[in-house]
Amino acid sequence: MVDAFSSAGLRIFGPTRAAARLESSKDFAKSFMVRHGIPTARHASFERAADAKAYVVKHGAPIVIKADGLAAGKGVVVAGTREEAHAAIDMMLTDQRLGAAGSRVVVEEFSRRRGELHRDERRRACPDARTSQDHKRLRDGDAGPNTGGMGAYSPAPVVTPKVHSRVMREIILPAVQGMAKEGMPYTGFLYAGLMIDRAGNPRTLEFNCRLGDPEAQPILVRLKSDLFELLEHALAGTLDRAEADWDRRSALGVVLAAHGYPEEPRKGDRIEGLPRSADDCRVFQAGTRLEGKSVLTNGGRVLLRHRARRLGEDGAQPRVRCRRAHPFSTACNSARTSAIGL
Repeated sequence: MVDAFSSAGLRIFGPTRAAARLESSKDFAKSFMVRHGIPTARHASFERAADAKAYVVKHGAPIVIKADGLAAGKGVVVAGTREEAHAAIDMMLTDQRLGAAGSRVVVEEFSRRRGELHRDERRRACPDARTSQDHKRLRDGDAGPNTGGMGAYSPAPVVTPKVHSRVMREIILPAVQGMAKEGMPYTGFLYAGLMIDRAGNPRTLEFNCRLGDPEAQPILVRLKSDLFELLEHALAGTLDRAEADWDRRSALGVVLAAHGYPEEPRKGDRIEGLPRSADDCRVFQAGTRLEGKSVLTNGGRVLLRHRARRLGEDGAQPRVRCRRAHPFSTACNSARTSAIGL
């Protein structure tokens, strides 16, 4: 779309097809990071199941198996055992259940602590990139299969000011500069999915060439400035003259997912009791549809409820719980993360 708009002389905010390979191909992204010295996890790419399994046997578990292409949030398996890793490899490469997206896999070292950083890019970059942290596992206690994300909060406490500076210096700026050097100047939102060890060393899991879901929502609800005006500055190359105004409260969002998610989400369940938006509460609808006056489930991750809480006086995150605080749940609540602690 960006290529088509640009060819027609129309203004559009987003990456070109070539630049978007940072997200659409994990193999390309990993190779790009290596070329430009961007810290990332140990990894290797494979097209043959036997080779991928041999790598797993050599390095052991836990280990992460990723489909090279986009797979609607189903292309990443965090395997706790070799058997789980081999099954994921067979699912992608042998059984081809993910289609072309799984024709190549990236096998990656497992890390534990995760944070995200979002940034506007267009020649001169927005200086105050914001952070969020999501929860990938389906259920409480880091249990269940990996998902597209069961909730998120912002800011991410793991991204301290010192870590933030390192991420900008070692990951974001080298990525933007590297894209320009390779003839693919980057325009758009650039999202870096990070793993941060206990010593505060960041490594890049992935890049998304868009606002991630559900990581973006807690950031956007904290943005008090007009997003459209910021995008206008981005397109004009004047982001260094823009200053975004942010709500100092933290934001927490919890997903309600359809029964059977992520394997076979059930559609058609009625959702009742949806609250009205307020200053400290927002409901984002995703996998829903309207039938008459009834709102029904129509996808996997159905709703995302956000609440705002004030930061502690020392700037630390308050401890927030959304334990079963959803008055609007129906059968869809059987697959949700009921609590995320900040």
